[in-house]
Amino acid sequence: MRYSRTITLKDGRSCVLRSGTEADGPALLENFILTHSQTDWLLDYPDEITMTAEQEAAFLKEKAESENEIELVAELDGVLVGAAGFGCVGKKEKVRHRAWFGISIDRACWGLGIGRALTEACIACARSAGYAQLELEAVAENERALALYRSAGFAEYGRNPRGFRFRGQGWKEAVLMRLELDGT
Repeated sequence: MRYSRTITLKDGRSCVLRSGTEADGPALLENFILTHSQTDWLLDYPDEITMTAEQEAAFLKEKAESENEIELVAELDGVLVGAAGFGCVGKKEKVRHRAWFGISIDRACWGLGIGRALTEACIACARSAGYAQLELEAVAENERALALYRSAGFAEYGRNPRGFRFRGQGWKEAVLMRLELDGT
């Protein structure tokens, strides 16, 4: 899938949201490692990230060529500062109407509107791709993210009290959320 849009951030700067390309592989991997070192809210710890720049480039190429999956990047002043995307939960008929959603933003850019813009772009693209439902999981304590998702129309449909296990902190509750895209 392809997407491109320039937005104005809360501080007045312009930010380009676009489909990631194969050439973005090294920068996206660098951003992925950075964002995962800045917060525990994301799925991986930095030392668990084993993807190479070449593998990231191949991932981005696959998403760019896909008709129903996407990986968007946010570029600010020529630097990749965030990413968001969605992919099919499964290819089988019973679940292919569902897509998962994920997002990460450089902490230095939190509060500028990049997360909202990437979320809204992914919702529009998932709807365009024909999905009936977009899904995510978030740590219950991540109130900022949950507020964003709720304001974008996601609704909680369950909780898993042992959804995440943080190093040195123990169990964290996972909030399961979904957004109906087909209006039914």
